[in-house]
Amino acid sequence: MIAIVHYGVGNVGAIANIYKKLGIEVALATSAAELRAAEQIILPGVGAFDWAMGRLNGSGMRDALEREVREEGKPVLGICVGMQMLARSSDEGRLAGLGWIDGEVKRFDVESAVQLTHMGWNDLQVRAGDGLFRDLESDARFYFLHSYYFRAASDEQVLAVTDYNGSFASSVRNGNVYGVQFHPEKSHQWGIKLLRNFAEV
Repeated sequence: MIAIVHYGVGNVGAIANIYKKLGIEVALATSAAELRAAEQIILPGVGAFDWAMGRLNGSGMRDALEREVREEGKPVLGICVGMQMLARSSDEGRLAGLGWIDGEVKRFDVESAVQLTHMGWNDLQVRAGDGLFRDLESDARFYFLHSYYFRAASDEQVLAVTDYNGSFASSVRNGNVYGVQFHPEKSHQWGIKLLRNFAEV
């Protein structure tokens, strides 16, 4: 069973509906017990970094999430701001991130960016050898909406990069912890495939 952390942030209904159509058991987790029952966990996120972290910290699920991911080793997928929350910190706020992947979230350079908000469809350059992107190594496109990006401390933790007036990490991984900057639930057949792949990691 896949648990989607339901802490008032993110497109939880859209993600759940995809899994239901795929015939994969899914639940919206609002308690520690529901996280314990899961085999995989999805951490969605939209909006500002501090707002999302504050909601998670106040949800009553933060300690359980840490335990299930860090101690029990359950795969977790951070989506959009959920991916950014995996970092140690963000330029967008003052609160500490989860710190599950060594890195920091930076703001796109306004001086050089074509448009501050990276919004719309874009390609990925996928690095081979990871199940999350199985059969998505070429021709896949995903939907983005963000003004900040994840800067990983180690290049080995970057699964995919995307060009937005310069290359940035659009997917990261550290062991059982995965993150994608784009919205798979808005990315048509490619996003559906990625969510299926995550169910099988």
